[in-house]
Amino acid sequence: MQLKGIHHVSAITANAKNNYDFYTEVLGMRLVKKTVNQDSPSMYHLFYADEKGRPGTDLTFFEIHRAGNTYPGTRSISTTSLRVKSDEALSYWENRFETYQVEKEPIKERFGRQTLSFRDPEGQRLRLVSDETNEGVPAGRPWSHSPVPASYGILGLGPIHLTVANLGKTEEVLTEVLGFRKKGTYEEWSVYETGEGGTGAEVHVEERTDMQPEKPGRGSVHHTAFRVADENELKKWKDIIDASGYPNSGLVDRYYFKSLYFREANHILFELATDGPGFATDENLHQLGETLALPPFLEPRRKEIEDRLSPLDTKKDF
Repeated sequence: MQLKGIHHVSAITANAKNNYDFYTEVLGMRLVKKTVNQDSPSMYHLFYADEKGRPGTDLTFFEIHRAGNTYPGTRSISTTSLRVKSDEALSYWENRFETYQVEKEPIKERFGRQTLSFRDPEGQRLRLVSDETNEGVPAGRPWSHSPVPASYGILGLGPIHLTVANLGKTEEVLTEVLGFRKKGTYEEWSVYETGEGGTGAEVHVEERTDMQPEKPGRGSVHHTAFRVADENELKKWKDIIDASGYPNSGLVDRYYFKSLYFREANHILFELATDGPGFATDENLHQLGETLALPPFLEPRRKEIEDRLSPLDTKKDF
C-alpha cells in the first residue's frame, strides 16, 4: 500500500466572508463546499478546490472568530503550496498580486522548480509552485468560471512544508510508518514523496532548534491529510498506525470522505482520508458551495446551526 499524495490542508480564518472573497476573487479557486466543522458546528468549514473538488486540490478553512495572531515556530505546517501549470503562470501571478496588493516575495527556484511565496490577508503562508518540469501525481483542472484565465489557474495542492524541532522523529514517521521515500534536500529542507511522487505528493521538512513551538491562530494550518484509495485501505492503515504505537482517532465518517487522525512525533496533526465519495454526494456538481451543506447526522439541527452562523452569500450569478 502507498498513500497517493496530499488530500487536503485545513487552516484557520477569523472571518469567513473575507476569506471567501480572497480565495475566490483573488486566487480564483472554487468554493466546492460550504459546511460546518462537524465536531463544532457553530463554525463554518469552507472548502476551496478545482472545478470538481478533486482529492489533492482542497484547501479548507475553519472559521474561528476569536482566533488571535499566529506566532510561527516548530510543530507546524509552516507553508502550503498551490500548483500552477507553468513558469509563465508565476509571472502572471506576480502581476496579479501587485494589482491586489498581496504581500509576496520574488520568484525563486526551490528544489528545481520556480516558486512564488505570498501571504493571504490574515498572514497565511502560501506558495505557488510551477508544474512545468513536474512528473508525478496529475493536477486538477481550474474552474471554468474563475476570474483567473485557465492557463494560469490554480491546479491543486503542492508540497506541504513542516517545521519541526527534531527532523529524525518526523522522518521516521514519514518513511517507516507512512511509507514515504526520501527524495533529496535543498537549502535547509529535506524532501519526502509518496505514491507517484511530484508536487502533489511531497512533504518538505525543516529542522529548527532555535524556535519555540508555534502558537496557532488565524493564518495558521490545523492539519494536513494524505490520500487513501478507499475505506478498505484506510482500515489497513489503521492497523499500521496502531502497530506503530501512535494513538489515533479510529475511522471517522466525514460524509464526503472517511478519515483517521493521529499526531506524529513532533506533534503535527496528520489525517489519512479516502478519495471518495466526494463533494457531489449531496449537491449538484454545477451548484457546489452555493448553500449550507450538512451531513445527515447534523441535518435535524439545521435551524439551530444556521441561527448561530453569520450569513455568507455564496450564490453564483451565472
